[in-house]
Amino acid sequence: MHTDKSMNKEGVDNLIREMSINDYEEAILLWEKTEGMGLGESDSYDCIKSFLERNEKLSYVYIEGEKMIGAVLCGHDGRRGFLYHLAVDKMNRNRGVGSRLVETCLKNLKMQGIHKCHIFVMGTNETGKQFWDKSEWEYRNDLLIYSRKL
Repeated sequence: MHTDKSMNKEGVDNLIREMSINDYEEAILLWEKTEGMGLGESDSYDCIKSFLERNEKLSYVYIEGEKMIGAVLCGHDGRRGFLYHLAVDKMNRNRGVGSRLVETCLKNLKMQGIHKCHIFVMGTNETGKQFWDKSEWEYRNDLLIYSRKL
């Protein structure tokens, strides 16, 4: 399991580690309280468990002390990577937590032979749009997404 350990300025251990299904309860609480996050039936325990099993070494949590303050789901289809549900606790934003989680995912996607990654951001998610606009990500307005419930 990949881990990246450091210490914050208060001397509290920080740890980025691979997300496991044991993190589900904390992660879902973080996602539920994050404004602009789109959650649905595919975010059930069983669906997230299946996603993590299909995408080993790609989804991560950021732990500070004993508390999860960040989480991201990441996977790929063999050609392109996808980031879902990047969230950082509101009180811990603007400290590089989200960027470190994303970079960890991208590094591991590349190690698995994936050379391009996409992220879906809800059109009403102003916080998310600001984060990605400040990053090295290209906004695409040439694609349309269609969905169909099965």
